Amino acid sequence: QVQLVESGGGLVQAGGSLRLSCAPSVSIFGINAMGWYRQAPGKQRELVAAITSGGKTNYADSVKGRFTISRDNANNTVYLQMNSLKPEDTAVYYCNVDRGRVRGYWGQGTQVTVSS
Repeated sequence: QVQLVESGGGLVQAGGSLRLSCAPSVSIFGINAMGWYRQAPGKQRELVAAITSGGKTNYADSVKGRFTISRDNANNTVYLQMNSLKPEDTAVYYCNVDRGRVRGYWGQGTQVTVSS
């Protein structure tokens, strides 16, 4: 059974950094992209960053220049390095695996709280 194990969330002061990790419990084949979404209270879930199997990245405008997504191709682990964190970054962050026409996977979510 596939599970996406997330780690790295927590509480940090504004201007600080966190690094999120997402590691599948078993090997996943046919991955088109992996990414991170977030959802703050009262808001819709939004794409934060994604990286394709070929290494192409894209970011939400609100995090460009501050966040960096990367992956370890050997084990399909995806990372989100978050620098210069702002209170508005506070949300539950969800790892996502896109497999195109095949159903993908979602992590359980990890809380990121940025205090001012």
